[in-house]
Amino acid sequence: MTRAPLVARRAEALLGRPVVSTAPVAGGDIATAHRLRLNDGTTALMKTLPHPPVGFFEAEAAGLDWLREVEDGAPVAEVLAVAPDCIIVRWIEPGRATAEAASDFGARLARTHAAGAPAYGAVGGSSGENDGAGGGDADQPDTFIGRLPMPNRPAPTWAEFYATRRVLPYLKLARDRGAILEADAAAVEGLVGRLPDLVPEEGPARLHGDLWNGNCLWGLDGQVHLIDPAAHGGHRETDLAMLALFGLPHLQRATAAYADVSPLVDGWEERQPIHQLFPLLVHACMFGGSYGARAGAIAARHA
Repeated sequence: MTRAPLVARRAEALLGRPVVSTAPVAGGDIATAHRLRLNDGTTALMKTLPHPPVGFFEAEAAGLDWLREVEDGAPVAEVLAVAPDCIIVRWIEPGRATAEAASDFGARLARTHAAGAPAYGAVGGSSGENDGAGGGDADQPDTFIGRLPMPNRPAPTWAEFYATRRVLPYLKLARDRGAILEADAAAVEGLVGRLPDLVPEEGPARLHGDLWNGNCLWGLDGQVHLIDPAAHGGHRETDLAMLALFGLPHLQRATAAYADVSPLVDGWEERQPIHQLFPLLVHACMFGGSYGARAGAIAARHA
């Protein structure tokens, strides 16, 4: 057994239990991760990041806890400890991606979404607190997607929220970073005003918010566990569109099971590209490449 002393001591201070061993875990592109084994047999994952943005790990912990509240919802990593520089969650032993697990996940994700949010953008509470009218806390803290800030100030309608808190902020940043051509940016701007006509309004769902396959951990227990959320109240089609954009094994099985629990409004598959504008613009900001052009092409098709 190996033990990284600095990692172990930091974890022990937060957990109040001795750490027997540590091991580095590959795969993260933002934080450094270690697997911990505690003296009581518990296994955990610790993520650390020197000088993270203010509230970075606290926002992740709050999102995980909020998603985990839902009875029979999608399984979510359990937060064991959090601090400004790190988060510790219970270890999830990886397993295989199976059709059965995908079906179970789809049904559970539908129940997570249906638990709702008090407003578009809000994290915490349920839709029953204000009937999704957008009257949530105006001081709702921002969260993060990757290392980028994600504004969450509530808005009264999904179209306004999606335009002003998701599409336009990242469009501006992509422009500032030279990650999108002006013609593509203009096409996206032109689409924003048509959002109320293109996507049917629904009450705010309880979203993971960054639901690509890398944040869906297929466990040895035969379930799909959610990790690394950018949780907020939003349109449920957004989570489904991100799964489709970046690929989920057995996606058709998952969406069929989802629709059995919570039927989707006709045309949801044709609307997916509109919901994909947000992650494409985020990726343009972070990675450049062709993401800005893909966002412009989507906008042009819906002009």
